[in-house]
Amino acid sequence: MSNRPAPRSFEVLSTGMVTPNMRRVSIGGAALADFPAAQDGGYLKLRIPGATPQGKAFVRTYTIIRQTADALDIDFALHGGDGDGGGGPAASWALAARPGDRIEAGGPGPAKRLAPGADWYLLAGDMTALPAITVNLADLPGDAVGHALIEVQTEADRQDLPLPEGVSVEWLINPEPGHHPELFERALRALPWREGRVQAWCATEFEAMRRARQYLRAERGLTPEQLYISSYWKLGLVEDEHREVKRADSMAAPA
Repeated sequence: MSNRPAPRSFEVLSTGMVTPNMRRVSIGGAALADFPAAQDGGYLKLRIPGATPQGKAFVRTYTIIRQTADALDIDFALHGGDGDGGGGPAASWALAARPGDRIEAGGPGPAKRLAPGADWYLLAGDMTALPAITVNLADLPGDAVGHALIEVQTEADRQDLPLPEGVSVEWLINPEPGHHPELFERALRALPWREGRVQAWCATEFEAMRRARQYLRAERGLTPEQLYISSYWKLGLVEDEHREVKRADSMAAPA
């Protein structure tokens, strides 16, 4: 038997556009009464209404970008495509959701945080990772230095992020998310590489992740203690299919 708690039923409190390709849905209600505090950057397993061919709800993973006493804020990247990076049932639900609607969600799962105490920090990802990057940037100490690379679809998708003065942000514009992974790799390699111990965090589409991993782990020599790297989606695959590809890749990848 599973020890996981049963999914909670949340109420949609509000919805709105953060940028042209990012929509925020705030959920809350009675389910927050026993919800753990301080889950910014953690994740929920949203049970998207609808039915798979097996008659089950679509389960999709999303980051809690902000938790308040009354609500959990979740941002949905809206880029299209067959995969669930933006064009699948989760994005469709977010666009259609209205206050008073209900959704079940499991979790929270733990946030993937940057370890403290580094000489400098490196963060990189696309719009699906932007909520987690936002939380990580806000958590950095005021004297932190480093660089962030964030891929978005348009100039209007840039966001004013909370970050230390010593951390620079490079915005990469890619109107076709999931396509042209070489653009992300090229921009990542172009970031200045500082002296000293680095803590790095990277999450993006699968093919871009593999290129980033080759650079950061194989060429720059970052250890698992220094580098969190993950693919959040894969072009052309839904989440369950991506999970299988991701598992096989992690087993084959060098340590």
